[in-house]
Amino acid sequence: MEISETARRVSPSPTLAIGAKVKQMKAEGIDVVDFASGEPDFDTPQNVKDAAIKAIQAGMTKYTATSGILELKEAICAKLRRDNGLEYAPSQIIVSNGAKHSIYNTVLALCDPGDEAIIPAPYWVSYPEMAKLADGIPVFVRTDETTGFKITPDMLRSAVTPKTKILILNSPSNPTGAVYARSELQEIAGIAVDKGFYVISDEVYEKLVYDGNEHVSIASFNERIKKLTVTINGLSKSHSMTGWRIGYAAAEQEIISAMTRIQDNSTSNPVSFVQKGAVEALNGPQDFTAMMAREFNERRRVIVSGLNAIPGVLCPNPGGAFYVFPNISALLGKTYKVRSITGSDSLAAYLLEEAKVAVIPGSGFGADQNIRLSYAASMENIKKGLERIGEAASKLV
Repeated sequence: MEISETARRVSPSPTLAIGAKVKQMKAEGIDVVDFASGEPDFDTPQNVKDAAIKAIQAGMTKYTATSGILELKEAICAKLRRDNGLEYAPSQIIVSNGAKHSIYNTVLALCDPGDEAIIPAPYWVSYPEMAKLADGIPVFVRTDETTGFKITPDMLRSAVTPKTKILILNSPSNPTGAVYARSELQEIAGIAVDKGFYVISDEVYEKLVYDGNEHVSIASFNERIKKLTVTINGLSKSHSMTGWRIGYAAAEQEIISAMTRIQDNSTSNPVSFVQKGAVEALNGPQDFTAMMAREFNERRRVIVSGLNAIPGVLCPNPGGAFYVFPNISALLGKTYKVRSITGSDSLAAYLLEEAKVAVIPGSGFGADQNIRLSYAASMENIKKGLERIGEAASKLV
């Protein structure tokens, strides 16, 4: 059997693979502390669930327009105006099956074979794979703790070539929690305008910022960068709606039309009654999101201090999202019995098998000297997991 070259090029998602293994272990009755899951542990707000149930009962169970119902597009336009200082018409909005789907549609709409996609590393695991699926070329710009896990203008300029088509920017970031300041985004916007490449701005964690950090949409600076930007967002992180699969993109109408044609011939419309729930999420009370951000902030303080108390672990304080990305370089080369810790994959395997703690190896994010932990977990589990990690680390020699 011969599968396509494109399919062979693409790597499976390490986050989803570990998530599936954790679910299997829990089903077998194993007490696993899960720091791998990239979703809030809060239930979806009741008013959102009620709106979707009401839509089902009213018979909204048929096809809608591929790019989403007008009511939802209008709610998205109002949200972008209110929260981000962005003015769009409904014709400049497409609703898709999650923010991931929105990004994928964007990459397919903008990239031709051989086009280069600049991706700051560490990166969300799916960005380079999406570029590959469009026959594009991922170009990684390496960052680390010394730059706050953010690209500098000089780093970006050095990566730009005549083949550069897109920059994928994620602020706040998965996996690092890095948040770009307004001044930093303004410099990046100036380079994009000067060189003429597009920016895919993944803003799905925008509501989760801490310590006085400010979320800024890069498209809000001026019309020139706005024309080159596709703003991506969704409701999975802000309203704990991961399983609802609802995301959206805002951009120039020509780009949205291209994305709609792609969606026409792949998934068609997002789930009809879910769109009604999304309308309520955007237009209804926002106190749930604020509550969730406050709770994540408290958990962030506990997990950062707890990890930094473990010898061999160095954990920066993230400015947003709900992940920490500690450096575990000092643990590499150590052993436990016959097991050797050679990188983030072997450390993650050791923690899962010996300590029953699930983390994501940094290798999948382009940073093998780090691991990712989600603090979208109860405070009880965070403290339990930290204790287990500390005990497991102490056994390494």
